[in-house]
Amino acid sequence: VQLQASGGGLVQAGGSLRLSCTASGRTFSTYAMGWFRQAPGKEREFVGVINWSGGSTYLADSVKGRFTISADNAKIRVYLQMNSLKPNDTAVYYCAADRLRKSSPYTSDYDYWGQGTQVTVSS
Repeated sequence: VQLQASGGGLVQAGGSLRLSCTASGRTFSTYAMGWFRQAPGKEREFVGVINWSGGSTYLADSVKGRFTISADNAKIRVYLQMNSLKPNDTAVYYCAADRLRKSSPYTSDYDYWGQGTQVTVSS
């Protein structure tokens, strides 16, 4: 069971990045897939979640209107499209899977985690 996050990098403020999370090892088609981020010296915080069963999404207030979450039809990849990036979006971004589909903002509700991908936004 593996989640692989990719797509991070260095971007200027106002720019865009698209992160991908690839699931392998089992089917995640009935899971909720979340994105979290952790900046240096801070706790891991919720960014958003998509429930593959129904496709509903929920985003943190701090990223609403700038970030979107989507998934491919094969239910293998989840995407986090990040637009209008700000320096305080700089963090390591993680994807995670919740088998109980609570669409929760809490890290403790997620069963599987990817290794993270660094996003750095310069001013």
